[in-house]
Amino acid sequence: MTGTRYLVHGVFWDGAPAASAGHDGGSPVLRLQSPSGGFREVSLQPGDRLGFDVAARGRFCLGHHKVHSATSRTHVLCAASAPAAKGKQCERCFVLDDSRLIHDFHRGGYVPDGLRTYLLQEHWLYVATFAGGASKVGTASGLRKWNRLAEQGAVVARYVARAQDGRVVRILEDMVTREAGLVQQVRSAAKADALTSPSPEAALDAVNAGHAAGARALLAQAAVEDFDVVDERWVRPGQAAALCSPALRHAYPHALDDGQHGFTIAALSGANALARLAGTDSEFVVNLGQLAARTVVLGDFASDVPAVQESLF
Repeated sequence: MTGTRYLVHGVFWDGAPAASAGHDGGSPVLRLQSPSGGFREVSLQPGDRLGFDVAARGRFCLGHHKVHSATSRTHVLCAASAPAAKGKQCERCFVLDDSRLIHDFHRGGYVPDGLRTYLLQEHWLYVATFAGGASKVGTASGLRKWNRLAEQGAVVARYVARAQDGRVVRILEDMVTREAGLVQQVRSAAKADALTSPSPEAALDAVNAGHAAGARALLAQAAVEDFDVVDERWVRPGQAAALCSPALRHAYPHALDDGQHGFTIAALSGANALARLAGTDSEFVVNLGQLAARTVVLGDFASDVPAVQESLF
């Protein structure tokens, strides 16, 4: 196999926030790391074509991050280019990663000074609902208030609290989970599956509004300081609309752990692409999150069209 082998870090929505005039932040990219450690970003806009060959079996460590402030962090390459052991990291990089300490900060856990500075910025609490109706409570820093939900792939979401810092917002998050029963995680596979047959947006909006109202009522009675209850709707990126609307589509029929793949992107929600394959009018939902920590070679590759398409209906 010829060509540069890139290590996939995942799908990122780093566009301008929705509040920016004339721009809804719809600038998603597939972020790739070269063997030298430099990064390349492949656009995932509607009409873009993505072709790649999975160059090696298994997942490999993405390295770790050192957080210096609310706006500065350093990516450190995995010294051994080791296989991933804990999700997307080897054991050593997992231990060295500052971000793993975030979830213990509000319980009095130790955090280094840079991460403490990051956590002391404004944070938001949100309730997000996905294509099948599953809902979760989550947090986002003030700087990535919009982008966090874009990367999550929410269909509908509302902010329910603005907290002074990351410690307070995580106390509130745990409270909503404990007393209102909202989970803090929805599996990526479940999000992708739901997009093959999404519920009508009006129904999802009603589900989300109900959960958000319940969370706000709970928070209004909370004996916690340094936060405000808010009622603000998140603005979904425009290019997700075609994937979040009910339509006839299918799950992508090939695993992304091997082989050659290529398709045109029609829409994107979170890390899930609505893909068009050459040789068929059918549309497929591809969970690009499955590529994270895998090694790929970019090129003019094409996905095989299923031999018996009727089996997909």
